Amino acid sequence: MSETTRTNRRIVLAERPRGAPTPASFRLEETPAPVPAEGEALLRTLYLSLDPYMRGRMSDAPSYAPPAALGEAMPGGAVCRVEASRHPDYRPGDLVLAYSGWQDYAVSNGADLMKLDPALPRPSYALGVLGMPGLTAYGGLLDIGAPQPGETLVTAAATGAVGSVVGQLGKLKGCRVVGVAGGAEKCRYAVDELGFDACVDHRLPGLPERLAAACPQGVDIYWENVGGAVLDAVLPLLNPKARIPVCGLIAHYNAETLPPGPDRIPMLMGMILRRRLHVQGFIVFSEYGDRYPEFLREMSAWVRDGAVKYREDVVDGLERAPEAFMGLLEGRNFGKLVVRVSE
Repeated sequence: MSETTRTNRRIVLAERPRGAPTPASFRLEETPAPVPAEGEALLRTLYLSLDPYMRGRMSDAPSYAPPAALGEAMPGGAVCRVEASRHPDYRPGDLVLAYSGWQDYAVSNGADLMKLDPALPRPSYALGVLGMPGLTAYGGLLDIGAPQPGETLVTAAATGAVGSVVGQLGKLKGCRVVGVAGGAEKCRYAVDELGFDACVDHRLPGLPERLAAACPQGVDIYWENVGGAVLDAVLPLLNPKARIPVCGLIAHYNAETLPPGPDRIPMLMGMILRRRLHVQGFIVFSEYGDRYPEFLREMSAWVRDGAVKYREDVVDGLERAPEAFMGLLEGRNFGKLVVRVSE
């Protein structure tokens, strides 16, 4: 197919959602595919990553990154194949990691591209365990969490893209690992496949009591990527000098107002003071981008040896990305969510 006959499907941000995104938040468009200029490469999307942070990009509230523009393709990382190239460093057939968004085709001048090793067990792993989610778990847990043998680590979203890696790294460092996940099947997977010591289903009643029973020695590290009821259940269990790496708050991403009830900030701040808690948020590439080669070397070895297992939830078809993304925010995915756009 010639460059002039290619059609580019793209999913654009149609409106900024109030609360949870709906199908009306997105629009599927067809446009002529871009043609690479001198010094550019044409990319064909193979796999698109869907991640919770994208909900923040749909808002125009101040954040650590610019919002998605109305009428433009939703942003996101992707594994792409170079289809045509006028760039000296890229040849047709090369596999690259790009931030090219929710679309079939994109052009790049190479500044945002990273060549991928053809020997990857799956190219889509570059969007998960060997990509941004894996680096998030690796940097945040080892640096901020600083796990020590015999400590208790609790991770929310325990079977998700980040939490599943956090828990397995905790086991490699000698911790007792307790996961929190939604549903019996996910909890069984965390224990039987990932090697967690226990996993608590947050959908059942009595979460605080059941989590306390699973953590008889209290909690030394709490990996925070959810907030909400899980944080409520963990707080009373935190040991003095517990560490809390904060990489997300998915339970609150669709909220437009503060939750009802009394102001709980004094209680939280008092606990931070009395128990000398270390609570630290981080943005993965700002803090740990320079450690990517180290991370990739170590994590690749763990994946190759089976010390770290990984599960993907693969959805076929770019047109299904909005539905899959809305499900992600509700916890319907099981593993790292990716869209297979093209073979």
